[in-house]
Amino acid sequence: MKRVRCPKCDNYIIFDETKYQTGQSLVFQCDKCGKQFGIRINTPSQPVNSNCGSIIVIENVFHFKQELPLHMGDNVIGKYQKGNPINTPFETVDPSVDLNHCTINVSKNKKGEFCYTLSDNNSNTGTFVDNIELKPREKRRIEDGTLFTIGATSIILKAI
Repeated sequence: MKRVRCPKCDNYIIFDETKYQTGQSLVFQCDKCGKQFGIRINTPSQPVNSNCGSIIVIENVFHFKQELPLHMGDNVIGKYQKGNPINTPFETVDPSVDLNHCTINVSKNKKGEFCYTLSDNNSNTGTFVDNIELKPREKRRIEDGTLFTIGATSIILKAI
């Protein structure tokens, strides 16, 4: 089952994507506000297209598993809320995740290899790597497979 969000009111519509073919266009009408909008079905096994890696928000008691692409520069991570200007939001009802919780900076070193640096954005509940909380203004290098926790949500870095 897949969920799509109404672009007007953020209401979710759930549908069975296995009943449709790759590339097929679907039109939905929101039950809550009446807005009509369309989507195109993608290949279910298609990985997130990213040249800089991604983060995987691990399925927990609050929500579904999500994979979010990273880009060069600062990737500000936090809870999705309509109007929140961060560039890497994820869906959660975890009350311990801030709207602007932490940042992963993606850069390249002199050899052209990707470098990932994690920092906390003065969040209320902290950012933890290996069960150790990042101190204010601390920046920690992380690598492929690093597990870090924000609030009660665990995230894994999937580097290139």
